[in-house]
Amino acid sequence: MDASGLNKVTLTKASPLVSLTDQGAVTGHLQINLHWTMREADLVPQQRRGGLLRPSLFRPMQPQASSRPMVNVDLDLGCMYELADGSRGVVQPLGNLLGDLQRPPFIKLSGDDRYGAPSGETMYVNLDKREQFKRLLIFVYIYDGTPAFDRTHAVVTLFPYVGPRIEVALDERAPQARSCAVIMIENKDGKLTVRREVRYVYGFQAELDRLYGFGMQWQRGYKTPQGTPE
Repeated sequence: MDASGLNKVTLTKASPLVSLTDQGAVTGHLQINLHWTMREADLVPQQRRGGLLRPSLFRPMQPQASSRPMVNVDLDLGCMYELADGSRGVVQPLGNLLGDLQRPPFIKLSGDDRYGAPSGETMYVNLDKREQFKRLLIFVYIYDGTPAFDRTHAVVTLFPYVGPRIEVALDERAPQARSCAVIMIENKDGKLTVRREVRYVYGFQAELDRLYGFGMQWQRGYKTPQGTPE
């Protein structure tokens, strides 16, 4: 764990763990932000697929291969959760599964950054309900376009209500991967910990689910076309 300043803690492969409980950061809203940038020349607008959504868990359709030399990337932030009562689910843009802060799962996704805007994508976790959580897997996936984690310079940052922010960079080279498990937040014996994962997979949410044993059922899903009301 690299604490280069009082305001930031960087989780690394050599030092991947930090305790929110030890920092006294176990109340209020934990803000989780995905920020990513890519070369301006690589930004290629693409028309989004639309369709009727069903109230279920979703995974993206397999993108079509492209022979274009430019890169089109759409990174999304998501969270698979397991609550203390055994219920499991996902919060993500696909399927408009944006969650709720005041009711289970006590997690809320705000916004969907399609082109790496400065504000990125942000998720909130209601730590006042921390006793309701068992584990939260924060993940990032490429909805469609070319797999290019190695060209997006993505960073996931946690902003606790008090204490330093916690950063995890997606800095390992996995150019063909489409999903990445970034952070695991666990509640063990009443103590909240944050552990760096940064494990890339070449499929989508279902593959991450198998890797971490959430045991959910997945089916195809779509994102609402940009500019179209939800």
